[in-house]
Amino acid sequence: MKIIGVIPARYASSRFPGKPLADICGKPMIWWVYQQAMKVDLFEEVYLATDDERIKKVCDDLDMRVIGTSDSHPTGTDRVGEVAKKIQADLYVNIQGDEPLIEPSTIEKAVLPFLENKDLQVSNLMTEIKNPVDLINNTVPKVITNHKNEAVFLSRTASPYPNGKIDFKYYKQVCVYGFTPWALSFFCDSPRGKVEAVEEIEILRFIENGIKVQYIEVASDTVAVDTPKDLEKVKLIISKKEK
Repeated sequence: MKIIGVIPARYASSRFPGKPLADICGKPMIWWVYQQAMKVDLFEEVYLATDDERIKKVCDDLDMRVIGTSDSHPTGTDRVGEVAKKIQADLYVNIQGDEPLIEPSTIEKAVLPFLENKDLQVSNLMTEIKNPVDLINNTVPKVITNHKNEAVFLSRTASPYPNGKIDFKYYKQVCVYGFTPWALSFFCDSPRGKVEAVEEIEILRFIENGIKVQYIEVASDTVAVDTPKDLEKVKLIISKKEK
């Protein structure tokens, strides 16, 4: 099975323009993500996927594989879908470019279900919410699964509501996804569902169309960089690790 890692990166983020090139201890954020992805033994290749010449230049300067994509993609998954049309593989793992703390062992977890279930099309990771702030933070998608850890719903609100019991563990999405070529083709050729359009969570497109998404629980303390404040947290963590 040929498996490649793809890190979609765009410069024009609405909340944090230029985020992929934000400096962390002397290197751009995408460099840190790329280095972690390169440590995954299951990957045959790792690529940055971007439409921005500034990001391409940085990748070239730092000896990172980069592939140019269209500037019209509305989501990172659409960008990975274009990569799938250019580079043939059996499985594509989408690693978000704003996850510089992601561990290689965590990334690998998104691949393992495909080795056991040949009918699986989509996987995603989740981790238990330990910080109550994450529960009310609308930049953190919350994951609801059934007893098989198959996706039921994702929401930016604290869901499900604890009306009947309070001894419930909440989970948040870790933005590492596994996609077969078929899944990427379906995503790119299908319109947004009405719930996806409201929540703005890409994985809902599969759920709304009855396509199983397998979730894998991981013990991950990763911090997604959605804001400059998040960046400062990550800088502090990496600086301590480097020392």
